[in-house]
Parts: sequence; C-alpha cells; structure tokens
Amino acid sequence: MIDRKYHRIVFSFFMSLLMSRILSLVISVFNVGWVSNIISIWLNAWLFAFAVALTTIMVVSPVVHKLVSLALKEEA
Repeated sequence: MIDRKYHRIVFSFFMSLLMSRILSLVISVFNVGWVSNIISIWLNAWLFAFAVALTTIMVVSPVVHKLVSLALKEEA
C-alpha cells in the first residue's frame, strides 16, 4: 500500500483518471457522434485530457482545499 503522506498525489491521479475518461468520451461523442472509430477518437482524446487533468488537479487542489475551508463552518 502507498503511504498516507502521498494522499494528495494518489487522489489527484485517480480523480483525473476517472474524470478525464468520462468527460473525454462525452465530448468526443458530442462532437463526432457514434461513428465507427469512436473508440480510437476517444482514446486519443483521453490520453491528452488525462495529462491536462492531472496537471490541473495537482496545481488547483490546494486552492480548492483552502476555499472549502473558508466556506465551511468550524465544528463546535
């Protein structure tokens, strides 16, 4: 198992993996429809989307954690 100190990196990896996979499929189908080579189109889009998503999540997640902390009330 991976040490808990790598939680942010592991979370970012899986979040970007799943979100990029789903969104690239939806956007690929939206743009070209259910064509015969949709799997090839989607996989190319997904590889690019995953690289962008992982980088984005790694950079943006500390800001989002801070915003969430500011938005939520402290427990009494």
